Amino acid sequence: DERRAMLTETVEHLMQHGNNPGARTRLVQLMEERQAEVTHGRTGLDEELEMIRDQFRRYAVERVEPHAHEWHLKDELIPMEIIEELAEMGVFGLTIPEEYGGLGLSKASMCVVSEELSRGYIGVGSLGTRSEIAAELVIAGGTQEQKEKWLPRFASGETLPTAVFTEPNTGSDLGSLRTRAVKDESGDYSVTGNKTWITHAARTHVMTLLARTDPSTDNYKGLSMFLAEKTPGTDEDPFPTEGMTGGEIEVLGYRGMKEYELGFDNFKVKGENLLGGEEGNGFKQLMETFESARIQTAARAIGVAQAALDVGMQYAIDRKQFGKSLINFPRVSGKLAMMAVEIMIARQLTYFSAWEKDHGRRCDLEAGMAKLLGARVAWANADNALQIHGGNGFALEYTVSRILCDARILNIFEGAAEIQAQVIARRLLA
Repeated sequence: DERRAMLTETVEHLMQHGNNPGARTRLVQLMEERQAEVTHGRTGLDEELEMIRDQFRRYAVERVEPHAHEWHLKDELIPMEIIEELAEMGVFGLTIPEEYGGLGLSKASMCVVSEELSRGYIGVGSLGTRSEIAAELVIAGGTQEQKEKWLPRFASGETLPTAVFTEPNTGSDLGSLRTRAVKDESGDYSVTGNKTWITHAARTHVMTLLARTDPSTDNYKGLSMFLAEKTPGTDEDPFPTEGMTGGEIEVLGYRGMKEYELGFDNFKVKGENLLGGEEGNGFKQLMETFESARIQTAARAIGVAQAALDVGMQYAIDRKQFGKSLINFPRVSGKLAMMAVEIMIARQLTYFSAWEKDHGRRCDLEAGMAKLLGARVAWANADNALQIHGGNGFALEYTVSRILCDARILNIFEGAAEIQAQVIARRLLA
Protein backbone atom coordinates (compact mmCIF):
# COMPACT_ATOMS: atom_id res chain seq x y z
CA ASP A 1 0.00 0.00 0.00
CA GLU A 2 2.83 2.39 0.88
CA ARG A 3 4.52 1.72 -2.46
CA ARG A 4 1.31 2.21 -4.41
CA ALA A 5 0.78 5.56 -2.69
CA MET A 6 4.10 6.75 -4.12
CA LEU A 7 3.19 5.77 -7.69
CA THR A 8 1.75 9.10 -8.69
CA GLU A 9 1.11 9.99 -12.32
CA THR A 10 4.41 11.91 -12.47
CA VAL A 11 6.41 9.05 -10.99
CA GLU A 12 4.87 6.53 -13.39
CA HIS A 13 5.64 8.84 -16.32
CA LEU A 14 9.29 9.08 -15.26
CA MET A 15 9.54 5.31 -14.82
CA GLN A 16 8.19 4.70 -18.30
CA HIS A 17 9.81 7.52 -20.23
CA GLY A 18 12.68 8.97 -18.15
CA ASN A 19 15.36 6.44 -19.06
CA ASN A 20 14.48 4.83 -22.35
CA PRO A 21 16.47 4.38 -25.58
CA GLY A 22 14.99 7.50 -27.14
CA ALA A 23 15.88 9.68 -24.15
CA ARG A 24 19.42 8.32 -24.04
CA THR A 25 19.89 8.84 -27.77
CA ARG A 26 18.63 12.43 -27.53
CA LEU A 27 20.97 13.13 -24.61
CA VAL A 28 23.96 11.98 -26.65
CA GLN A 29 22.84 14.10 -29.61
CA LEU A 30 22.84 17.12 -27.32
CA MET A 31 26.29 16.14 -26.04
CA GLU A 32 27.56 16.00 -29.63
CA GLU A 33 26.11 19.42 -30.38
CA ARG A 34 27.80 20.86 -27.29
CA GLN A 35 31.08 19.00 -27.58
CA ALA A 36 33.05 22.22 -27.36
CA GLU A 37 31.68 22.90 -23.87
CA VAL A 38 33.86 21.94 -20.92
CA THR A 39 31.13 19.98 -19.12
CA HIS A 40 27.97 18.29 -20.35
CA GLY A 41 25.41 20.27 -18.41
CA ARG A 42 25.51 23.02 -15.80
CA THR A 43 27.39 22.31 -12.61
CA GLY A 44 25.69 24.83 -10.33
CA LEU A 45 28.99 26.54 -9.47
CA ASP A 46 29.44 30.28 -9.57
CA GLU A 47 31.07 32.22 -12.38
CA GLU A 48 34.45 32.51 -10.65
CA LEU A 49 34.76 28.75 -10.23
CA GLU A 50 33.75 28.14 -13.83
CA MET A 51 36.44 30.61 -14.94
CA ILE A 52 38.95 28.60 -12.88
CA ARG A 53 37.68 25.45 -14.61
CA ASP A 54 38.17 26.97 -18.05
CA GLN A 55 41.70 28.07 -17.15
CA PHE A 56 42.79 24.64 -15.95
CA ARG A 57 41.00 22.82 -18.75
CA ARG A 58 42.97 24.89 -21.27
CA TYR A 59 46.18 24.16 -19.42
CA ALA A 60 45.46 20.41 -19.34
CA VAL A 61 44.66 20.34 -23.06
CA GLU A 62 47.78 22.29 -24.01
CA ARG A 63 50.39 21.05 -21.54
CA VAL A 64 49.25 17.71 -20.14
CA GLU A 65 47.14 15.65 -22.55
CA PRO A 66 49.67 15.69 -25.43
CA HIS A 67 52.32 14.09 -23.19
CA ALA A 68 50.47 12.09 -20.54
CA HIS A 69 50.33 8.80 -22.43
CA GLU A 70 54.05 8.94 -23.19
CA TRP A 71 54.85 9.59 -19.51
CA HIS A 72 52.69 6.59 -18.65
CA LEU A 73 54.14 4.21 -21.24
CA LYS A 74 57.73 5.17 -20.39
CA ASP A 75 56.91 5.17 -16.64
CA GLU A 76 58.47 8.62 -16.29
CA LEU A 77 58.14 11.18 -13.54
CA ILE A 78 56.07 14.19 -14.51
CA PRO A 79 58.62 16.81 -15.64
CA MET A 80 59.66 19.41 -13.08
CA GLU A 81 58.71 22.02 -15.66
CA ILE A 82 55.04 21.05 -15.19
CA ILE A 83 55.38 21.25 -11.40
CA GLU A 84 56.93 24.71 -11.69
CA GLU A 85 54.09 25.88 -13.94
CA LEU A 86 51.48 24.54 -11.52
CA ALA A 87 53.26 26.35 -8.69
CA GLU A 88 53.06 29.62 -10.64
CA MET A 89 49.34 29.02 -11.13
CA GLY A 90 48.90 28.64 -7.37
CA VAL A 91 47.91 24.95 -7.38
CA PHE A 92 49.94 24.09 -4.27
CA GLY A 93 48.49 26.93 -2.22
CA LEU A 94 44.87 26.93 -3.37
CA THR A 95 43.26 26.52 0.05
CA ILE A 96 46.15 27.79 2.20
CA PRO A 97 45.17 31.09 3.89
CA GLU A 98 46.46 34.27 2.26
CA GLU A 99 48.33 35.25 5.42
CA TYR A 100 50.59 32.25 4.81
CA GLY A 101 51.14 32.88 1.11
CA GLY A 102 48.25 30.85 -0.28
CA LEU A 103 45.27 31.91 -2.38
CA GLY A 104 42.78 31.31 0.43
CA LEU A 105 40.23 29.75 -1.93
CA SER A 106 37.51 27.24 -1.13
CA LYS A 107 37.57 23.46 -1.12
CA ALA A 108 35.18 23.76 -4.06
CA SER A 109 37.94 25.49 -6.04
CA MET A 110 40.28 22.66 -5.11
CA CYS A 111 37.70 20.20 -6.50
CA VAL A 112 37.47 22.07 -9.81
CA VAL A 113 41.25 22.29 -10.23
CA SER A 114 41.80 18.64 -9.23
CA GLU A 115 39.04 17.50 -11.56
CA GLU A 116 40.30 19.30 -14.64
CA LEU A 117 43.97 18.45 -14.10
CA SER A 118 43.08 14.79 -13.46
CA ARG A 119 41.00 14.83 -16.62
CA GLY A 120 44.27 15.57 -18.39
CA TYR A 121 46.23 13.01 -16.34
CA ILE A 122 45.58 11.79 -12.81
CA GLY A 123 49.29 12.09 -11.97
CA VAL A 124 49.19 15.83 -12.61
CA GLY A 125 45.85 16.18 -10.83
CA SER A 126 47.34 14.43 -7.82
CA LEU A 127 50.43 16.61 -7.48
CA GLY A 128 48.47 19.08 -5.38
CA THR A 129 47.11 16.34 -3.11
CA ARG A 130 50.33 16.00 -1.14
CA SER A 131 50.49 19.75 -0.50
CA GLU A 132 46.79 19.78 0.40
CA ILE A 133 47.24 16.99 2.99
CA ALA A 134 50.43 18.47 4.43
CA ALA A 135 48.95 21.97 4.67
CA GLU A 136 45.77 20.64 6.26
CA LEU A 137 47.86 18.80 8.88
CA VAL A 138 49.82 21.94 9.72
CA ILE A 139 46.77 24.25 9.71
CA ALA A 140 44.76 21.94 11.98
CA GLY A 141 47.48 20.60 14.26
CA GLY A 142 50.67 22.64 13.90
CA THR A 143 52.14 25.23 16.22
CA GLN A 144 52.19 28.88 15.15
CA GLU A 145 55.91 28.56 14.40
CA GLN A 146 55.27 25.51 12.21
CA LYS A 147 52.52 27.31 10.33
CA GLU A 148 54.77 30.30 9.65
CA LYS A 149 57.64 28.08 8.53
CA TRP A 150 55.91 25.45 6.39
CA LEU A 151 52.73 26.88 4.91
CA PRO A 152 54.39 29.55 2.73
CA ARG A 153 56.80 26.89 1.43
CA PHE A 154 53.97 24.51 0.54
CA ALA A 155 51.95 27.31 -1.06
CA SER A 156 54.78 28.43 -3.34
CA GLY A 157 55.79 24.91 -4.36
CA GLU A 158 59.28 25.60 -3.03
CA THR A 159 58.84 22.63 -0.67
CA LEU A 160 57.19 19.49 -2.05
CA PRO A 161 55.78 17.17 0.64
CA THR A 162 54.90 13.49 0.57
CA ALA A 163 52.66 11.48 2.92
CA VAL A 164 54.40 8.61 4.72
CA PHE A 165 51.77 6.64 6.60
CA THR A 166 51.25 3.09 5.28
CA GLU A 167 53.41 0.13 6.34
CA PRO A 168 53.86 -3.30 4.69
CA ASN A 169 51.66 -5.12 7.19
CA THR A 170 49.10 -2.46 8.09
CA GLY A 171 47.20 -1.21 5.03
CA SER A 172 43.95 0.28 6.32
CA ASP A 173 44.83 -0.54 9.96
CA LEU A 174 46.89 2.58 10.64
CA GLY A 175 46.50 2.18 14.39
CA SER A 176 48.87 -0.80 14.38
CA LEU A 177 51.85 1.01 12.84
CA ARG A 178 55.22 -0.25 14.06
CA THR A 179 57.69 2.36 12.77
CA ARG A 180 59.09 3.92 15.93
CA ALA A 181 60.51 7.35 16.73
CA VAL A 182 62.80 7.52 19.77
CA LYS A 183 63.59 10.84 21.42
CA ASP A 184 67.23 11.43 22.39
CA GLU A 185 68.77 13.73 25.01
CA SER A 186 68.92 16.65 22.59
CA GLY A 187 65.18 16.50 22.01
CA ASP A 188 65.51 15.19 18.45
CA TYR A 189 64.16 11.85 17.21
CA SER A 190 65.58 8.75 15.55
CA VAL A 191 63.13 6.90 13.31
CA THR A 192 63.43 3.19 12.51
CA GLY A 193 61.01 1.08 10.49
CA ASN A 194 59.54 0.45 7.06
CA LYS A 195 56.91 2.26 5.00
CA THR A 196 55.33 1.41 1.66
CA TRP A 197 53.14 2.85 -1.10
CA ILE A 198 54.70 6.27 -0.67
CA THR A 199 53.78 8.46 -3.63
CA HIS A 200 56.31 10.93 -5.05
CA ALA A 201 58.79 9.99 -2.34
CA ALA A 202 62.08 10.52 -4.17
CA ARG A 203 62.18 14.16 -5.19
CA THR A 204 60.19 15.69 -2.34
CA HIS A 205 61.65 17.79 0.49
CA VAL A 206 59.61 16.81 3.54
CA MET A 207 57.59 13.81 4.72
CA THR A 208 54.47 13.95 6.85
CA LEU A 209 55.64 10.89 8.74
CA LEU A 210 53.46 8.92 11.15
CA ALA A 211 55.45 6.93 13.74
CA ARG A 212 55.04 5.38 17.18
CA THR A 213 56.56 7.48 19.97
CA ASP A 214 55.13 5.46 22.85
CA PRO A 215 56.51 1.89 22.63
CA SER A 216 54.17 0.68 25.38
CA THR A 217 51.16 1.10 23.07
CA ASP A 218 49.96 -1.07 20.21
CA ASN A 219 47.13 1.17 18.97
CA TYR A 220 46.55 4.64 17.60
CA LYS A 221 47.13 6.38 20.96
CA GLY A 222 50.91 6.06 20.80
CA LEU A 223 51.36 7.63 17.35
CA SER A 224 52.84 11.02 16.52
CA MET A 225 53.11 13.01 13.30
CA PHE A 226 56.40 14.53 12.12
CA LEU A 227 57.40 16.98 9.39
CA ALA A 228 60.51 14.97 8.55
CA GLU A 229 62.92 16.82 6.29
CA LYS A 230 64.91 15.05 3.59
CA THR A 231 67.09 15.90 0.60
CA PRO A 232 65.35 15.55 -2.78
CA GLY A 233 66.82 12.72 -4.83
CA THR A 234 67.85 12.33 -8.44
CA ASP A 235 67.34 9.48 -10.90
CA GLU A 236 70.84 8.24 -10.09
CA ASP A 237 70.49 8.65 -6.31
CA PRO A 238 66.78 8.84 -5.36
CA PHE A 239 67.32 8.71 -1.57
CA PRO A 240 70.56 10.49 -0.59
CA THR A 241 69.53 11.33 2.99
CA GLU A 242 71.41 9.43 5.69
CA GLY A 243 69.36 6.83 7.53
CA MET A 244 66.89 6.41 4.68
CA THR A 245 66.70 3.95 1.77
CA GLY A 246 64.03 3.30 -0.84
CA GLY A 247 63.03 1.27 -3.84
CA GLU A 248 60.47 1.82 -6.58
CA ILE A 249 57.29 -0.27 -6.77
CA GLU A 250 56.34 -0.86 -10.40
CA VAL A 251 52.62 -0.23 -10.90
CA LEU A 252 49.86 -0.64 -13.51
CA GLY A 253 48.84 3.01 -13.57
CA TYR A 254 49.03 6.25 -11.59
CA ARG A 255 52.67 6.38 -12.58
CA GLY A 256 53.63 10.03 -12.95
CA MET A 257 54.93 10.46 -9.38
CA LYS A 258 55.98 6.81 -8.85
CA GLU A 259 55.42 4.63 -5.80
CA TYR A 260 58.13 3.59 -3.34
CA GLU A 261 58.85 1.45 -0.33
CA LEU A 262 61.05 3.18 2.26
CA GLY A 263 63.33 1.95 4.99
CA PHE A 264 64.42 4.05 8.00
CA ASP A 265 67.39 3.16 10.19
CA ASN A 266 68.07 5.82 12.85
CA PHE A 267 66.78 8.46 10.47
CA LYS A 268 67.06 11.84 12.22
CA VAL A 269 64.11 14.22 12.68
CA LYS A 270 64.41 17.53 14.51
CA GLY A 271 62.40 17.80 17.70
CA GLU A 272 60.91 21.08 16.46
CA ASN A 273 59.32 19.11 13.61
CA LEU A 274 57.00 17.10 15.87
CA LEU A 275 53.62 18.33 14.62
CA GLY A 276 51.93 20.39 17.33
CA GLY A 277 54.88 19.94 19.68
CA GLU A 278 53.17 17.19 21.64
CA GLU A 279 53.46 13.41 21.29
CA GLY A 280 50.53 11.04 20.89
CA ASN A 281 48.32 13.21 18.67
CA GLY A 282 49.38 11.85 15.28
CA PHE A 283 46.38 9.68 14.54
CA LYS A 284 43.91 12.35 15.60
CA GLN A 285 45.75 14.92 13.48
CA LEU A 286 45.57 12.61 10.47
CA MET A 287 41.86 11.92 10.96
CA GLU A 288 41.20 15.67 10.78
CA THR A 289 42.47 15.66 7.18
CA PHE A 290 40.37 12.75 5.94
CA GLU A 291 37.32 14.78 4.92
CA SER A 292 39.40 17.04 2.65
CA ALA A 293 41.48 14.15 1.33
CA ARG A 294 38.41 12.16 0.34
CA ILE A 295 36.71 15.14 -1.26
CA GLN A 296 39.86 15.78 -3.25
CA THR A 297 40.10 12.12 -4.28
CA ALA A 298 36.47 12.18 -5.38
CA ALA A 299 37.30 15.18 -7.58
CA ARG A 300 40.25 13.32 -9.10
CA ALA A 301 37.95 10.37 -9.79
CA ILE A 302 35.48 12.63 -11.60
CA GLY A 303 38.34 13.91 -13.76
CA VAL A 304 39.31 10.35 -14.70
CA ALA A 305 35.66 9.48 -15.39
CA GLN A 306 35.35 12.55 -17.61
CA ALA A 307 38.54 11.62 -19.46
CA ALA A 308 37.03 8.19 -20.16
CA LEU A 309 33.87 9.81 -21.51
CA ASP A 310 35.96 12.19 -23.63
CA VAL A 311 37.95 9.47 -25.38
CA GLY A 312 35.01 7.05 -25.56
CA MET A 313 32.77 9.61 -27.21
CA GLN A 314 35.41 10.79 -29.67
CA TYR A 315 36.19 7.22 -30.70
CA ALA A 316 32.46 6.49 -31.12
CA ILE A 317 32.18 9.50 -33.45
CA ASP A 318 35.29 8.70 -35.49
CA ARG A 319 34.98 4.92 -35.77
CA LYS A 320 32.82 3.71 -38.67
CA GLN A 321 31.19 0.27 -38.73
CA PHE A 322 28.53 -0.99 -41.13
CA GLY A 323 28.56 2.38 -42.87
CA LYS A 324 27.93 4.63 -39.88
CA SER A 325 29.62 5.99 -36.75
CA LEU A 326 29.50 3.85 -33.64
CA ILE A 327 27.74 6.66 -31.81
CA ASN A 328 24.66 6.03 -33.96
CA PHE A 329 24.22 2.55 -32.53
CA PRO A 330 21.83 2.69 -29.54
CA ARG A 331 23.88 0.31 -27.39
CA VAL A 332 26.92 2.57 -27.79
CA SER A 333 25.09 5.87 -27.33
CA GLY A 334 23.31 4.35 -24.33
CA LYS A 335 26.66 3.72 -22.64
CA LEU A 336 27.77 7.29 -23.29
CA ALA A 337 24.51 8.71 -21.96
CA MET A 338 24.74 6.84 -18.67
CA MET A 339 28.43 7.72 -18.34
CA ALA A 340 27.55 11.41 -18.55
CA VAL A 341 24.67 11.07 -16.09
CA GLU A 342 26.75 9.18 -13.52
CA ILE A 343 29.57 11.73 -13.79
CA MET A 344 27.11 14.52 -13.04
CA ILE A 345 25.70 12.66 -10.02
CA ALA A 346 29.17 12.04 -8.59
CA ARG A 347 30.22 15.62 -9.35
CA GLN A 348 27.25 17.12 -7.53
CA LEU A 349 27.80 14.95 -4.46
CA THR A 350 31.47 15.95 -4.42
CA TYR A 351 30.71 19.66 -4.76
CA PHE A 352 28.12 19.42 -2.00
CA SER A 353 30.70 17.79 0.29
CA ALA A 354 33.14 20.60 -0.49
CA TRP A 355 30.42 23.18 0.18
CA GLU A 356 29.71 21.59 3.57
CA LYS A 357 33.44 21.62 4.38
CA ASP A 358 33.75 25.25 3.33
CA HIS A 359 30.90 26.13 5.70
CA GLY A 360 32.50 24.39 8.67
CA ARG A 361 30.06 21.50 8.82
CA ARG A 362 30.96 17.90 9.54
CA CYS A 363 30.94 16.05 6.21
CA ASP A 364 32.73 12.75 6.72
CA LEU A 365 29.60 10.88 5.61
CA GLU A 366 29.15 12.96 2.46
CA ALA A 367 32.88 12.97 1.66
CA GLY A 368 32.98 9.20 2.08
CA MET A 369 29.98 8.77 -0.19
CA ALA A 370 31.52 11.08 -2.79
CA LYS A 371 34.80 9.19 -2.75
CA LEU A 372 33.12 5.78 -2.93
CA LEU A 373 30.77 6.80 -5.74
CA GLY A 374 33.39 8.76 -7.66
CA ALA A 375 35.80 5.82 -7.69
CA ARG A 376 33.08 3.44 -8.89
CA VAL A 377 31.97 5.81 -11.63
CA ALA A 378 35.57 6.32 -12.80
CA TRP A 379 36.11 2.56 -13.07
CA ALA A 380 32.74 1.94 -14.79
CA ASN A 381 33.36 4.77 -17.27
CA ALA A 382 36.86 3.57 -18.07
CA ASP A 383 35.54 0.05 -18.61
CA ASN A 384 32.70 1.28 -20.84
CA ALA A 385 35.02 3.55 -22.83
CA LEU A 386 37.38 0.65 -23.44
CA GLN A 387 34.44 -1.52 -24.52
CA ILE A 388 33.45 1.14 -27.05
CA HIS A 389 37.00 0.96 -28.43
CA GLY A 390 36.66 -2.79 -28.86
CA GLY A 391 39.96 -4.57 -29.45
CA ASN A 392 41.77 -1.28 -29.95
CA GLY A 393 41.05 -0.38 -26.34
CA PHE A 394 43.21 -3.30 -25.25
CA ALA A 395 46.18 -1.91 -27.17
CA LEU A 396 48.69 0.08 -25.14
CA GLU A 397 48.91 2.75 -27.82
CA TYR A 398 45.35 3.90 -27.11
CA THR A 399 44.83 6.42 -24.31
CA VAL A 400 41.87 4.51 -22.90
CA SER A 401 44.17 1.66 -21.80
CA ARG A 402 45.97 4.11 -19.50
CA ILE A 403 42.72 5.60 -18.21
CA LEU A 404 41.54 2.12 -17.23
CA CYS A 405 44.78 1.45 -15.31
CA ASP A 406 44.63 4.87 -13.63
CA ALA A 407 40.99 4.42 -12.65
CA ARG A 408 41.63 1.15 -10.85
CA ILE A 409 43.60 2.69 -7.98
CA LEU A 410 40.76 5.01 -7.00
CA ASN A 411 38.85 2.20 -5.27
CA ILE A 412 41.90 1.50 -3.10
CA PHE A 413 43.77 4.59 -1.94
CA GLU A 414 42.47 7.24 0.47
CA GLY A 415 40.22 4.58 1.99
CA ALA A 416 39.58 1.25 0.25
CA ALA A 417 36.02 0.89 -1.05
CA GLU A 418 35.20 -1.74 1.57
CA ILE A 419 36.46 0.42 4.43
CA GLN A 420 34.66 3.42 2.97
CA ALA A 421 31.38 1.53 2.78
CA GLN A 422 31.82 0.33 6.36
CA VAL A 423 32.41 3.88 7.61
CA ILE A 424 29.34 5.12 5.71
CA ALA A 425 27.18 2.33 7.13
CA ARG A 426 28.41 2.97 10.68
CA ARG A 427 27.58 6.68 10.42
CA LEU A 428 24.15 5.98 8.97
CA LEU A 429 23.31 3.45 11.66
CA ALA A 430 24.50 5.81 14.37
